[in-house]
Parts: sequence; structure tokens; C-alpha cells
Amino acid sequence: MNLQQLEYLIAVDSHRHFVKAAESCCVSQPTLSMMIQKLEDELDIKIFDRSKQPVIPTEAGKEIILQAKIILKEASALKEIAYSLKGELKGELRIGIIPTVAPFLLPVFLKQFLKKYPEIKVKIWEFTTEDIIEKLEKNILDVGILATPLNNSAILEQPLYNEEFFVYASKNETVLNKKYLLAEDIDLNHLWLLEEGHCLRSQIVNLCELKKKEAANNNLEYEAGSIDSLIKMVDQYEGITILPELAVKHLSSKQKNNIREFKSPVPVREISLVTYRHFVKTRMLETLKQEIMDNVFEYLSQKKKQKVIEI
Repeated sequence: MNLQQLEYLIAVDSHRHFVKAAESCCVSQPTLSMMIQKLEDELDIKIFDRSKQPVIPTEAGKEIILQAKIILKEASALKEIAYSLKGELKGELRIGIIPTVAPFLLPVFLKQFLKKYPEIKVKIWEFTTEDIIEKLEKNILDVGILATPLNNSAILEQPLYNEEFFVYASKNETVLNKKYLLAEDIDLNHLWLLEEGHCLRSQIVNLCELKKKEAANNNLEYEAGSIDSLIKMVDQYEGITILPELAVKHLSSKQKNNIREFKSPVPVREISLVTYRHFVKTRMLETLKQEIMDNVFEYLSQKKKQKVIEI
């Protein structure tokens, strides 16, 4: 028995498919299957029911897989201790980030982080909040960057920053006549939203206190898959959308004329690092957290200074 076999075991359990598991482990499917078969022979236990599609673990296999996860976490912890004792920061960090944060946050800190810590191999995927939580629990990801709170006792949250919400409207919208807005100032029939599954959609719906109404004279209904799509819909088809603070940075000077702030207390969203409760790469996580916080704070401070100067 070796750690590689246990990693293959968990990969099959996560993907429930031998070919996909092999691809995720960068080995051939016959190699992965042979190694798992050797482990089953050694333990004299059938771990997977291969007659089912997708492949599922047997009852005995579930206990073996659970223990394999514990063993691999402890092995990872051992490496972390060794690196720490030698004052090193190295290893792999697998990050999941929600799509409404990724294009705006990553450019703020990622380049500096990679340059500062060249021995940390960073892998990043964009997933919805639900997918990130699932992949954290299955140890496919180490950490998630998403909007909180989650109210999940199995997940540990470390807040990074709060970002304000802003209204972005087309030039014919009456909200542009006001300097500061309330949620009730927004015509819900003119509001463009992200599609179901995005936490930002839920936050906007909660902010406006009721679901979008059907507009009697509107023959176009569209739910966007990204914030960039929301902006384009407002530009091309008119209407209103609501943007998080970091997204405003990417607007052109002309587009920024169509931005309006909310009246105090300004609605915000909290962005946090989230990990599963047994997370062991604590030094890398702390380094990542500090790098994000430092860069975002500097960026937001610069934007506030520019705003004061403009006024």
C-alpha cells in the first residue's frame, strides 16, 4: 500500500468514473485501475462496485475511502510541518473562485503573489458556490474564494474584504437623476440579473426585497452568465443592473458616468477565503489571505482617493 494508491482511490470516488479519475491524476486508465485492483487484493476488500454506472463504492469501500482521506490529510500535514520548520513556503494550492469575483479580484493580487512565492504552484478554477463547497468536502479543492456567510458548520470562513454595490443604468433611466439611491428607486422591470445559481443574483434579489416582476411590454427576458454580460445588456438594450465595487474599475470613463451610489447604509457583500474544517495548508492559506487583503485594501484606498480628488 502507498499514498499514490490512496490518491487514485479518492479520485475514483470523486469522479465516479475510472477514465476521468485517471485524467485528473495524469495517468493512464489501465495504470490507475491496476493500482486500485492491487490495493483491493492487498486488503482483500472490494472497494468499488464496477457493475454500476457511475461507479460507486461498496459499503466496506466507503470506510476505506474515509480512512484514505484522513491518511492523505495527515501526510500533507507532515509536509507542511517540515516546510514550516525549514522556513519554506512551497507546494500546491488549489483554489476555487466564483465567476462574479474572479475577473476582478485575480488581476489585483495574483501576479504579485506568484512572483513573491515562486515555489507555490497555484491552480485556479471558476465554480459556483455550491460546486466549490462540494469540491472542498471531496478534497478536490484546498480553498474557495466566495461571498459569505455560508451558514455551513463544516466550512471555515476567513473574511478578506467588503465591497460596496453600485447601480449601473442606461442614460434614459430616471435613477440617474439622483446622486444617491435607495433599493426602492430601482424599477425591477428594468433590472437585468444573473442566471440562477449565482450567489450575486440572490444578494440582489434580497437587496430589492422581492423577485423581478414580469414586464407587460417587455418581449425580451435574459438572465446573464457573467457581470460583463450584464453591463453589455444595459449598454445595448437599456435598463439597470447592480455591480460590485471591483467590477466598476473595469468600466470606461463614459460608462462610469452611468454609475450611481446607494444611500447610506450602503449594501455590501463580504468576500472570504473558505476551507473545509480539516484543512492543513495553514501557512500557505495565511500567506494568500494577507496578500489579497493588502492588495485589495491598497486598490480600494486608491480609488477612494481618486474619487475625493474628482469631487
